[in-house]
Amino acid sequence: MHANLIGLGALILVAGLLARFGRRMGLPTVPFFMLAGILLGPSTGGPVAFEHPEDLDILALFGLVVLLFHLGLEFPVEQVLGSGKRLYIAAGAYIGINISAGLGLGFALGWGAKEAFVIAGAVGISSSAIATKLLIEMRRLANAETPVILGIIVIEDLFLALYLALLSPILSGASSAGELLLRIGISFGYLAVLFGVARWGAKWIGKVLDSREDELVAIIMIGLVVLVAGISAEIGVSDAIGALMIGLVVARTSIRERAERIAVPLRDVFAAIFFIAFGTSIDVGEIGSVAVPVLIAVGMTVVTNVTAGLITARLFGLNQRGAANVGLTVLGRGEFSLILATLAIGAGLDERIGPFIALYVLILAVLAPILAANSKYLARIIPDRLLHDRWRYVREETISTACTHLDRINITETDEDECQECVEIGDTWVQLRMCLTCGQVACCDDSKNKHATAHYEDSRHPLIRSLQEGDGWQYCYEDQTLVREPAGSSRS
Repeated sequence: MHANLIGLGALILVAGLLARFGRRMGLPTVPFFMLAGILLGPSTGGPVAFEHPEDLDILALFGLVVLLFHLGLEFPVEQVLGSGKRLYIAAGAYIGINISAGLGLGFALGWGAKEAFVIAGAVGISSSAIATKLLIEMRRLANAETPVILGIIVIEDLFLALYLALLSPILSGASSAGELLLRIGISFGYLAVLFGVARWGAKWIGKVLDSREDELVAIIMIGLVVLVAGISAEIGVSDAIGALMIGLVVARTSIRERAERIAVPLRDVFAAIFFIAFGTSIDVGEIGSVAVPVLIAVGMTVVTNVTAGLITARLFGLNQRGAANVGLTVLGRGEFSLILATLAIGAGLDERIGPFIALYVLILAVLAPILAANSKYLARIIPDRLLHDRWRYVREETISTACTHLDRINITETDEDECQECVEIGDTWVQLRMCLTCGQVACCDDSKNKHATAHYEDSRHPLIRSLQEGDGWQYCYEDQTLVREPAGSSRS
């Protein structure tokens, strides 16, 4: 018993130190928690914290339950229900493209139909935690594409519940098509019941949980979460679904903010143990056999994500930089992929599933931040015809929803159709820009003389707009960002 306690302490300490090292490099914590489990697991030949990874099963399961409960607790139901049609189309395209590609890859590998559905989910569902952290760390919260990205990952989280409800009966090994349909019906019926509790019974759940003391709130809340998760597993529905759905219920009670505050430290510690325990279960010797399929999956995911980013950019009028940001920000895979891998291992599926998903998550968790931070290079090579011609000269620029210099706009229209300075010296220009402060018309930076930029450097007037027919963009020199032109503005 004492040896297990020492081993657990060593695992958590090493995981924390590795994760701190990773954070200094701007990488997410999840792959480093997994790495600690792999390094101190029984398959590496080095020091072993746990000879039998199954000793961590109950703690790992608790971590999974708390992680999904907190996800449900934070889920913005009203935001999803109030989302516009374009966002549903964009999210549907993202999920459909990635899940379909993952399912195709799963069947192509020939490991089995159940394994294919697990691979489809692991490959198709991005990590909301990694995507959100990237947006914060890269200071992109004011970008025009950021609300779209957040909307997509929120709808993905909802899709996860539906996918788990579909997957659990498949993994349970129904003996006939009729039994499979019955189990799927039970899963979705159970979801409907919990949605009903969230809609009409939340206030009664709130009364059960409410107490003046946070300690008692925590104990009653965790007891309820574990009980519901256990009942879910007992009736053939994933415990993860039960935890997620009871989170949705508590989110609609009067103590939501207290519950969220109490749940965060529990989530951080026990979710880390879940990822560590997953790492200890990985057989390093199997990684070589899945390396090629993993590299194919990584390449496929980059392509499908960029494709979905282009579709989203067309729907929302974003430029090449916005399209690249959408596709690469949601590239990371993490907690949800590992949850699916855990279900697959528990169901006794092909033993290559664990190493496959582990290596896939590790590679993308490192690759996603690097690619997202360098999205401008992808933006350079995205053809104009895939989006709109008006972005030809500003394809690499960030489109912002916030500019602190809009009060400097005095003039928005002009009858001028030439660069006077170029005319005076007998030169030509490529395109024209107009200063929105004084109205001066001058040539763009692709022109020989770059008079628009020269005017800014002389006058410090921050904003210009393109006079090219159909362009519809403004640019702020001070913020070095595109600014959306107000809807309904006329073009000269």
